[in-house]
Amino acid sequence: MQRREIPPVFTPGNEPYLGLESVLWFDRIICWSMESNTQVAAWTRRNSKVLTPLQRAACQIIPQGVGIALSIRELIRQAYLFSALILVRSLIERAAVVSYLDTHPSAVSEWESGWRYGKRPGLATMLASMAGGVHVAEAKKICDAHNHMVHGDPLSCCNNLITLPDGAAGYASGKILDNSKLCDEVAMESQCYLVVLSGRMSSIFPDAGLQSPPERN
Repeated sequence: MQRREIPPVFTPGNEPYLGLESVLWFDRIICWSMESNTQVAAWTRRNSKVLTPLQRAACQIIPQGVGIALSIRELIRQAYLFSALILVRSLIERAAVVSYLDTHPSAVSEWESGWRYGKRPGLATMLASMAGGVHVAEAKKICDAHNHMVHGDPLSCCNNLITLPDGAAGYASGKILDNSKLCDEVAMESQCYLVVLSGRMSSIFPDAGLQSPPERN
């Protein structure tokens, strides 16, 4: 059987997971988030002298999260799904931190002081502060799952397992071209936390005139 030619770089017109609904909606949420972030940036420049400590913190945290989401999307385009999954942990962290500071404004001073380990709340505690909230025990499960990916635990290995041309199993060190399920998981989870991050923009910057997120039909 002849091996399929794999281009070194995929474009928006030939990316391997083009057409997946999860990727389509991730794109739409990214566009909305970028537009919102642009509006907030303009608003904060006009009002830089009257920003609250929470708003100043959000001005730093939220753009990082949007940038991470863009990186995840590009990794999906290039089929580096395992690397994209690792970055989801960083996106979750930004969404969790800004959510926690929004609901606990008194914690902003600790964030300004360096958000020191042992002083800052754990990620599971911060996740529980998101809109709608989750129980801390459930939030810890989310953290544990992503920590496995970051730290290289044995449980991470199933996420870069592929079928080799001869039918044997192997572990990908590069592109993963035929795992729509993993792509769905990365794209759907990323868009969910990007919605949280962007939703906090509306909460923290109520006068910036932000639009609501796109609605599914």
